[in-house]
Amino acid sequence: MQFRQQALSKLQSPEELDLPVRLARPQGLLALAVTLVVMAAASVWAVTGSLSSTLRVPGVLTHAQGSYVLQSPVTGQVTGVLAKEGQQLAANAPLLKVRTPQGDSYVRTVDAGRVTTLVARTGAVVTTGADVATVEKTSGANDPLLAMLYVPADKAGTVPVGADVDLSVQSAPSQQYGVLRGRVQAVGRGAQTGQRVEAFLGDKELARQFTKGGPTVAVLVKLVASPATKSGYTWSSKGGPPYALDSMTPASGAVHLAEQRPIDWLLP
Repeated sequence: MQFRQQALSKLQSPEELDLPVRLARPQGLLALAVTLVVMAAASVWAVTGSLSSTLRVPGVLTHAQGSYVLQSPVTGQVTGVLAKEGQQLAANAPLLKVRTPQGDSYVRTVDAGRVTTLVARTGAVVTTGADVATVEKTSGANDPLLAMLYVPADKAGTVPVGADVDLSVQSAPSQQYGVLRGRVQAVGRGAQTGQRVEAFLGDKELARQFTKGGPTVAVLVKLVASPATKSGYTWSSKGGPPYALDSMTPASGAVHLAEQRPIDWLLP
């Protein structure tokens, strides 16, 4: 009965039409204004802004022509090692002297290059087809270095030619010397197996590391030259390391992929 009486009293009382109507509190107006500003900024960014991403992949500093594994053409005992690691040799230069039942024979280089690994030692017995050395194909000590990155095959399509690359070099800690600057010069057309990577690098262990997740695509990175640094290349720090870089040094590359407008992926 009490609620019924209150309802009847409300119906009998005149409407309070002379009282002002409060649409919103000042705090509410402020929140509304902030919301509108944020929405407007987001709309402008969706049209004019851009997104960038980075792809991190392993690689190695090398020369453009790659390396090859030198194998012994004969079976016998090594009686002389005629070169040392790091030495530059001409094509068809003798590397090992091997004593065979038919007489002395020589293991010679196939192409001109620098001896990066020398397996055979004096007194060792080698067999036909045994690996005795790895030779990096170069025409001289002044050949420029490049970086060869190995990108998973399913991500290679996102790497554009001309993309900037930051390289962390194993022999030059990035915390001290920064990163080495480079730019994508070419992207391989097809995926490579471990055997193909090994054939180019002449290093079975590196090939295994680069392809342990499956086939990869080789990405050639040209290093940005700089006559002002000891290494001859541009670094994120002022001068980079105070020494030259060696070929076949492992490196990790951060490839800056092409920028993409948000509206391209926000819209279906």
